[in-house]
Amino acid sequence: MAAPSLLHSVTTACNMNKLCKQVSIESPGPSVKDCVFSFEVPVPDVPPNGARIRVVCAGACYRLRRSPSISSISSVSSLTSEPSIEGGLPGVSGGSGLPTAQSPAHHGLRDGALFPGYEVAGIVESLGSEVSPSCDYQVGDRVVLYPYEGVPHGYAEFIIVHELKYLVKLPDSIPLSVAAMLPTGALLAMSTVFSSHEYVQKILAQKGENGICKILIVGTGGLALWMMRIASHQFSATSDRVSITVASLKDEGFLLAKEHKRVNVVQWNEDLYEKQLIERTMDACQGEVDIVIDFGTTSRSLHRSLQCLGKGGVVFISHEVADRLMPKFSRRAEERQQKIKSVGMGSIEQLQELVDLVGKGEIEPPPHTVFPAEEASDVIKKLCASEIQGRAILQFFSVD
Repeated sequence: MAAPSLLHSVTTACNMNKLCKQVSIESPGPSVKDCVFSFEVPVPDVPPNGARIRVVCAGACYRLRRSPSISSISSVSSLTSEPSIEGGLPGVSGGSGLPTAQSPAHHGLRDGALFPGYEVAGIVESLGSEVSPSCDYQVGDRVVLYPYEGVPHGYAEFIIVHELKYLVKLPDSIPLSVAAMLPTGALLAMSTVFSSHEYVQKILAQKGENGICKILIVGTGGLALWMMRIASHQFSATSDRVSITVASLKDEGFLLAKEHKRVNVVQWNEDLYEKQLIERTMDACQGEVDIVIDFGTTSRSLHRSLQCLGKGGVVFISHEVADRLMPKFSRRAEERQQKIKSVGMGSIEQLQELVDLVGKGEIEPPPHTVFPAEEASDVIKKLCASEIQGRAILQFFSVD
C-alpha cells in the first residue's frame, strides 16, 4: 500500500507547480544530437470521461516525422536541425541508400533496435468526474496504453486519455518495465504473426502432411526478438512443420537467437557481396523460403529477401516503410509471382491477448534494460549504434 501513498504525495507536489517533465524523441537523422528534447509542460487536466496516468515506464521509440515547430515552456536541447545537403545526407551512400559508419543513427533503424511508436505503462492517478464508479478502473490500477490516433507527441510524467477504452489493465505478474514493451514492438510483431498465419496454413495444406513452411525473419532488434517468441507460440501446434531462420544484422543476433533451439541463424554481413549473402541464406534455410518477415527497413534488405523467397511466396514489411519500398519492388515481385504485404499496428484486442499471454508466462519477453528518463539522449545514441542488447526502457518514476 506504500506505492499509492507515495504516488499521491508526488502527484500533489507536481500539481501545485502545474508543471511536469516531458521527453520527446524525434525521428533520428544523420546526427542524433538533436533528436531528443526535454521540456517542462503543464500537468494536463483530467478529462471528464477519461483518466490521467502517472507514467512509470516508456519504451524507447521515436516519432516518425519531426514536427515543424515544437512549443514548450523550457527546452534543454537545441532545436536546430542539421543543414540539408545537396544530393543526400552525410553518411549515406548515394548508390544503395545504405547508411555508412559515419551515420550511426541508421544502424539501430536497420536492425529493429529502434523504431517509431508509442509505448507507455503506468498507474491510473485520477479518473474523470463523469466516469461511473462501477467502471473497470480505479485509481492505483496498473495499465498499459494502446497507441491510438492522437496520442501525445512525447513521453510526459503525466498523460491523459479521453476514453478509458484505450487502457488495458495489467496483471500483477507483469512488471511495468515489461509492459512498456508491449504496445508497439510486441503488438506489431503479433499483428504480423497473425497476418502470416493464413499463409502458413495455405502453404502447409499445399505441401501435404510432410511439407514444411520456411519462414525467414530479418533483423535482431526488439521487433525481431518479439517476432521469434510470438511466432514460436503461435505455431507451436505445427512446430515440426514450421522452420524459422533469423537473418542477423549484427553479431549479437547469434547470442539472442540461440535462446530458441529450433531457430536457425544466418548472419547478413554487409561486407559480403549480395550473391554470397543470398547463397549463405539459402544454405541455412535449405533452399528458398515461403515467407519473409523483414524488419530491415532498407531497399537492400528487401531486395535480398525477395531473392531468397520462392515462387508464390510473400514478404511482410511494416506499414511505416511500405509507402517508400513497395513502389520500388511491386513490379519485381509480380514478375516473380511473389507478394509484398504491409502490416499495420495491431488492435487493442490483440494487445489485451498479448497482455494475457505474457502475464501467464506463455510468451517470454525479450531482454530489456531500464534507464532513467533523464538519460534518454544517451540511450537513443546507443540504440542508434546498436549498443544495447534487447529493448531499452525509460523510467520516469519508481513505485518501489
